[in-house]
Amino acid sequence: MRDRSADARALGGFLDVRRLDLVARYPDGSESASFPYDVAARRALDAVVIVASYVENGVRQVYLRSALRPPCALRPVPPPHDGGLWELPAGLVEDGEEPAEAAARELAEELGFTKAARDMRPLGEWTFPAPGMIGERHVFFVVDVEPGARAVPTEDGSALERGAAIVAVPLADALEHCRRGDIRDAKTELALRRLAEAAP
Repeated sequence: MRDRSADARALGGFLDVRRLDLVARYPDGSESASFPYDVAARRALDAVVIVASYVENGVRQVYLRSALRPPCALRPVPPPHDGGLWELPAGLVEDGEEPAEAAARELAEELGFTKAARDMRPLGEWTFPAPGMIGERHVFFVVDVEPGARAVPTEDGSALERGAAIVAVPLADALEHCRRGDIRDAKTELALRRLAEAAP
């Protein structure tokens, strides 16, 4: 591998681009010719996804949050998209944090619930959401919440977190929104499906 990142111009932002020359090694011991490959990188590569849930009148409810995703709005090829998505709360694991601690922090920032890291229950195994371009991992959690205990989200100071809409919907309805294409965020659909499989 040869790293050409020093000559790249996409460094120092939210995402960096590492420009590499790679050689693939095959099971029979042979190797490919060297080929260029770009890898997205960032200071924090792991992220948490949190399902905040409660049961009301025997129906499991989940919280969703609106989010603006500029890469979706800036797609240069069809289909066009306005960049607005409904998602579960999620965020990066900061240096020195355990994933459950990050989940508790993100829950307060994005939904306004105060919970301890010990309240976060794993929701299946972690996944690589876009392994062809970034080594980011998603770590999934579910947490029980009381709707009346929700405060104003603390947010993280990002322009993209301000003014988000927050709704609680029945889990079955959220899954139907996924089937119809009203919810297009893959990590959200995966977490909701995992909860539906695990929930009584």
